[in-house]
Amino acid sequence: MSERHITRAGQGGGRDVFEYALLRVVPRVERGECINAGVLVYCRAKSYVGARTHLDEARLLALDPAADVAGVHAALRAVEGVCGGGADAGQAAGDDAGRRFRWLIAPRSTVVQPGPVHTGLTLDPAAETERLLDLLVR
Repeated sequence: MSERHITRAGQGGGRDVFEYALLRVVPRVERGECINAGVLVYCRAKSYVGARTHLDEARLLALDPAADVAGVHAALRAVEGVCGGGADAGQAAGDDAGRRFRWLIAPRSTVVQPGPVHTGLTLDPAAETERLLDLLVR
């Protein structure tokens, strides 16, 4: 029998649970092809919600030469704005970090879509956001 690694309360080494989802660009929904263009991270313990994006325009245009690159950039900037809160968050400005994250990961049938939510442990959610962007998007 193999050993299972289970983290119990107080055994996380000072790390906090976080959730993350990839942002995918699906230029032609009917084809189902996508590229990863960003990552959303939420850490309840730190009241942190953040997004980092990177659009590989050449890959996007390889999937759909007629893709609206400017529109995709605008949608990705809007996600970053909602995460940042304040005036850039629009109607979500008064919402807490968790509510903004849940709104952003809600399934939608648009060109920019969230992927499934995954979890992990981190000491620094902002650094984790950057790490996941480098690992999964760039």
